[in-house]
Amino acid sequence: MSDQHSFETLAIHAGNTADPLTGAVVPPIYQVSTYKQDGVGGLRGGYEYSRSANPTRTALEENLAALEGGRRGLAFASGLAAEDCLLRALLTPGDHVVIPNDAYGGTFRLFAKVASRWGVEFSVADTSDVSAVRAALTPRTKAIWVETPSNPLLGITDIAAVAQVARQAGARLVVDNTFASPYLQQPLSLGADVVVHSTTKYMGGHSDVVGGALVVSDPELAEELAYHQNAMGAVAGPFDAWLVLRGIKTLAVRMDRHDENATKVADLLTRHPKVTQVLYPGLPEHPGHEVAAKQMKAFGGMVSFRVAGGEEAAVEVCNRAKLFTLGESLGGVESLLEHPGRMTHASAAGSPLEVPADLVRLSVGIENAEDLLADLTQALG
Repeated sequence: MSDQHSFETLAIHAGNTADPLTGAVVPPIYQVSTYKQDGVGGLRGGYEYSRSANPTRTALEENLAALEGGRRGLAFASGLAAEDCLLRALLTPGDHVVIPNDAYGGTFRLFAKVASRWGVEFSVADTSDVSAVRAALTPRTKAIWVETPSNPLLGITDIAAVAQVARQAGARLVVDNTFASPYLQQPLSLGADVVVHSTTKYMGGHSDVVGGALVVSDPELAEELAYHQNAMGAVAGPFDAWLVLRGIKTLAVRMDRHDENATKVADLLTRHPKVTQVLYPGLPEHPGHEVAAKQMKAFGGMVSFRVAGGEEAAVEVCNRAKLFTLGESLGGVESLLEHPGRMTHASAAGSPLEVPADLVRLSVGIENAEDLLADLTQALG
């Protein structure tokens, strides 16, 4: 499919070729491990074993590449599996990575507890400050890792500016685009080398699948990642790939509603006397608002806020919510809330990535906005 089509059209059609056998308009779930060969080495469509390639996963990978404007997409069993593959493909012992001071706790754990034992070093920097990123570089820096918007403090990094820093340093720029989705932001077009997704989140969109993805434009890097994907084997299964494909078809309309609802939620919170700070890039007072407005189509469905009364008050807000479900993860059609310090970011406790104890993170769903506002009002008391 031509990349000249609109995002909404690509989301529905890219990779979704009608089944040649039956004409089924939805790619089948090829729940198969191996494939009959027409003589030794006579592969049909290049398929020999489903760790190496599977037609349902191929459809998803083609779709991901089209949506991010990349040359190749690769689908994994989880977002962390995608990140692990990327680190092993990009780095060798002794290499250095700059990571953000606000990042998903699992990403920090991967660097601090896994990659570090393999000899990979990292430094923490405020990636919203380009000079801080530059100062964190070393002669061994091979990658700069960015989340924008970040998790859970909703920080914004100027992708184009940091991409220039990375190029000057001879390093790769990796952008975790999970919070924005490719509908709101396309980092490769801004100079990034690799886009990372937890497809569990907005791409799947229905809290019913776990998956991850990488998208790149450099053909040599694409081949290196594909080699590691096959060699390491943490691939997306066919049913999981099919679920993500199905979710992506409604990504655009869902993200519009997520953004609309989150804007209303952020407005309510800014006016509530028990809220001391609202973190949402759509607010004009947010320090990254202008950059976000420049590089994003809209501001997304994630909102974090700090509660007067400290940690116990924040925990009580989580416990009193009724329509907002207390749970980890994000990006589903239903609204979720959590206490990052005790939940998703517990692994960052005591580190430079430790989050404020009075912080509550919201994943604003697509329910009726007035119902969500009423639930937050009663939860805050």
